[in-house]
Amino acid sequence: MPNTIKTISLTDDDKSYLNKLLTQSTLEIRVYQRARILLLKSEGASNKAIADKLDIGIGVVKRCLNKFKENGVEASLCDNKGRGRKAEITDDDITWVISKACQKPKDYGYSAEFWYPMSFRKFINSIAEAEGHPRMATVAETTLRKILSNARIKPFQVSYYCERRDPEFDAKMHDVLVIYKQIEMQFDKDGKLIPCEKDAVHTLSYDEKPGIQAIATTGEDRPPIPNTDKSSGCQRDYEYVRLGTLSLLAAIDLLSGEAIPLVSETHKSSDFVTFLKKLDEKYPKGDIIRIILDNHAAHTSKETQEYLNTVSGRFEFVFTPKHGSWLNMIEGFFSKMTKQMLGGIRVESKKELEDRIYRYFDEINKEPVPYKWTYKMDTIDLSKEDIDSIVYEVVNAKAASAENKNKKAPKPISRKKKSIQN
Repeated sequence: MPNTIKTISLTDDDKSYLNKLLTQSTLEIRVYQRARILLLKSEGASNKAIADKLDIGIGVVKRCLNKFKENGVEASLCDNKGRGRKAEITDDDITWVISKACQKPKDYGYSAEFWYPMSFRKFINSIAEAEGHPRMATVAETTLRKILSNARIKPFQVSYYCERRDPEFDAKMHDVLVIYKQIEMQFDKDGKLIPCEKDAVHTLSYDEKPGIQAIATTGEDRPPIPNTDKSSGCQRDYEYVRLGTLSLLAAIDLLSGEAIPLVSETHKSSDFVTFLKKLDEKYPKGDIIRIILDNHAAHTSKETQEYLNTVSGRFEFVFTPKHGSWLNMIEGFFSKMTKQMLGGIRVESKKELEDRIYRYFDEINKEPVPYKWTYKMDTIDLSKEDIDSIVYEVVNAKAASAENKNKKAPKPISRKKKSIQN
């Protein structure tokens, strides 16, 4: 088509509209180019000058101007309907791909646990013909990535959830939160501990961290090298030697923030009893030691019960719900310890690992900081709680020996709240 358009006339509103489009960060490049063509042409620029300035073909300029001449500004910015190549991949193909991505490789006899882009492409290509989707037999990996991305599916990514397997989960969680609320009320507005005038109750968060590996290097670590072309860190030989593992039994005092450790070869009932004896020696006689802990077998064993029966009234156990150990504040302490001290640690012996663990606790306890629980604390109102109805169990009935089973704390039949007097 010959170029018969020498110049065009745009109204002030048209120019304002086009200039506003050019300021949009998400504007399509083709719309951007066409808006510039119209503005430059209205200023008297030639088609060749416009094409050179925008680095496009002169045919693109002519088509845009012809559409403007025929139907105005809006028509010149947009493509005609039905233009372009028809999509070969149908919605049915896309739905089929998504359904396969939602299944695991092992369901089709593969060894892998999850699909990855390359393995998923090979799988789709291999079964497409047989399952009635011939176009997908040659589909590219990038196309499959786009399909899954648009569906917001990442078959190789794992996110974890916590299933509530304890039928009394909410009630038990509530009891633990009441304990945390009681702790919170013992601090003033400045975060200082209010002295207790009656018999003290020492509340501790307890758990075990088993399987701490003692690993030795086969060569000396090399220090970072300053002022090099690339950033330099500690250099370490790839080879290492496993020396065995240790278990850490630990508790944090929720009032003082002090961390109490016991390093052992195992974390059996005998180790737990040893830790209880350590607590018994640490705190003044006559005080109550209340421990928040999980339902590990060592905490409810016959050996544990037999020891508790010898110190009747000394200990109170508050069990977190099954599959709810995250309610225990010491889990956060263990996470911090792993990042600060255990990550990448290398030792020459298990004894050195034990000594360094104890040294870490000494360092922490120089400036202890009480841990604060915040999750759902705003739902707890102690004025509405019947604290006496929360019976702090020692162990379950099956764990007690026959001659001493009547000495355990009674299990509450129901939990009742005090009525609020108007």
